[in-house]
Amino acid sequence: MSTRFLELLAREASAVEFEGPIIQARAAGADPAAIKELEQAKVEALKVRALLKRRARREAELSALYDTAGDLAALRDLDAVLEAIVHRARQLLATDIAYMTLHDPEQGDTYMRVTDGSISAKFRALRLAMGAGLGGLVAQTATPYSTADYFADARFQHKTHIDEAVKEEGLVAILGVPLRLGKRVIGVLMAANRSARPFHQEEVSLLASLAAHAAVAIDNARLLQETRNALEELSSAHRTAREHAEAVERAALAHDRMTSLVLRGGGIEDVAAVVTDVLGGSLAVLDDLGKPITGDVGELDAGVFEAAQASRALGRTVRRADLLIASVDVGGEPLCTLILRSDDADGRILERAALVCALLLLFRRSVAEAEGRVRGELLDDLITRPGSPGLADRARRLGVDLSAPHVVVVARHDGQRERAAFWASSQAALRHGLAAGRAGEVVLLLPGRDAGAMAHRVATELSASLGTPATAGASPAGTTPAGSSSAGASPAGVSPANGPGADASEASGVAAAYHEARRCAEALIALGRAGDGASAGELGFVGLLVGDGRDVRGFVASVLGPVVEYDARRGTALAGTLAAYFGSGGSPSRTAEAMHIHVNTVTQRLDRVGKLLGDGWLEPERALEIQLALRLHRLGHTSPAQTVGPDAI
Repeated sequence: MSTRFLELLAREASAVEFEGPIIQARAAGADPAAIKELEQAKVEALKVRALLKRRARREAELSALYDTAGDLAALRDLDAVLEAIVHRARQLLATDIAYMTLHDPEQGDTYMRVTDGSISAKFRALRLAMGAGLGGLVAQTATPYSTADYFADARFQHKTHIDEAVKEEGLVAILGVPLRLGKRVIGVLMAANRSARPFHQEEVSLLASLAAHAAVAIDNARLLQETRNALEELSSAHRTAREHAEAVERAALAHDRMTSLVLRGGGIEDVAAVVTDVLGGSLAVLDDLGKPITGDVGELDAGVFEAAQASRALGRTVRRADLLIASVDVGGEPLCTLILRSDDADGRILERAALVCALLLLFRRSVAEAEGRVRGELLDDLITRPGSPGLADRARRLGVDLSAPHVVVVARHDGQRERAAFWASSQAALRHGLAAGRAGEVVLLLPGRDAGAMAHRVATELSASLGTPATAGASPAGTTPAGSSSAGASPAGVSPANGPGADASEASGVAAAYHEARRCAEALIALGRAGDGASAGELGFVGLLVGDGRDVRGFVASVLGPVVEYDARRGTALAGTLAAYFGSGGSPSRTAEAMHIHVNTVTQRLDRVGKLLGDGWLEPERALEIQLALRLHRLGHTSPAQTVGPDAI
């Protein structure tokens, strides 16, 4: 029955029709649980319907604003543009009439400039003094006003000639927003209905956006005329050309300074210093995540990052208030953003500085990736080919002493592979360790002893870098496998000095630690602790079982093997039913409710489990073993462990 709601959504049914499936279900004698489920589905479907309607309305509004912007871009006839804006205002707000008044600086009042839907000649000829009526009050205060019933609203100064014209037009509900150029109000854009209705905030915002376009159109017409006048003045044109040439020369000199700095080994901080020396103000350079690399311009809001996105799309600087913003991307991904706080600065210099900073970051990334590949190949060999000769020598050439205490950390994630690999490579280079990465996982070998603390740190920092949870397991990398001991074995983290088996001993410790760390990460995910980090010692009884040297798979097979094999052979869900049965306190009815099946089905499955496991499977001691085996089965200890692939950083 729930699919009925999807059908109703697909054909854009009215809200009343969504009651139909529930009425039909009740008429058919459906049980209360099914009715409740349908009620919940109806509520969610109505929410989706409301969201779709809002989005459709928003799409229409954005389309109108886009069309208006296109009209402005191709401005030829001011009257045509203003008429289009007023007409769109009437359509989008679904009002009976829309009109625009403009300020008359000679008489000090406002006059009717454009109307759409008007039927009264007296209304079309109306003039409003500043402060008179709703439109005059909007023009005087530069503040939007709306009323559901104009004649009953005492906020407005009612004038006889105004009220007569409004009555002749038959208007009742009116909304007005100012047309502003800077701090100056040049007119008012209004929409009105011939019946009472309230105006919502979204409608006020939409009308204000259209008013802003109208103000731009009027100002553009004025600017076009002023430009024509300016072009007629030869001296002004000459001065403009000279200033432009000076700006280009200044930008070229600044670019030469920045490139010279880079060739001498300078960094982003040096480039930033050149920009502030030439342009003044304060400069901040942000990385691809929007975090500062150098400099500070104070607190940044979401509008700054929207401006940065616009800068990347346009390929030039974008100004927002007193901030000048230049951003560069590579392959559609942001690379760096420069934000200059200055009231008057040359955007070309900032654009060139952004390109230089982007080249520096790309160079650093290339160097880090090259070094990361070498470190990744070594770590991969330590894990997959621990008996290979020369591993310790290769590590020493990279500044890694395998005889010192190390920890292997395996971090599982669903984030961007390249970003995770770059983060791991950077950590390995900074901490004199090794890193390897592959799809869904990064592996680090880092100096230290506290495996738990290191797992927590890696999980936290990698999650922050990716913006998605990363789960880390860790294990100390001893020279002998974890959990084993032998006479004369070296202490954890210390390899036999200069012995013929030194490489193999050190590498075997890394390989064993990797497998234990990976099992820890998988256990955390299975336990619902995604985004956390831990070592085997921090996982309680699960840690004892995932640690090296335990025959966990054999334990699961001996306790739960017949059930698991039956499920695998027949495609049944006996193990899941058994887990739900224990989880519901041994109640078949609650088990059926949790699994959304009939209680008879639960009884039949439990009978089958009893035949497979034998008599006494519900005895307390036996039941505890079965529950533990079910948990381990959930953790994945009934199939061969996966091995590391060769795809290193």
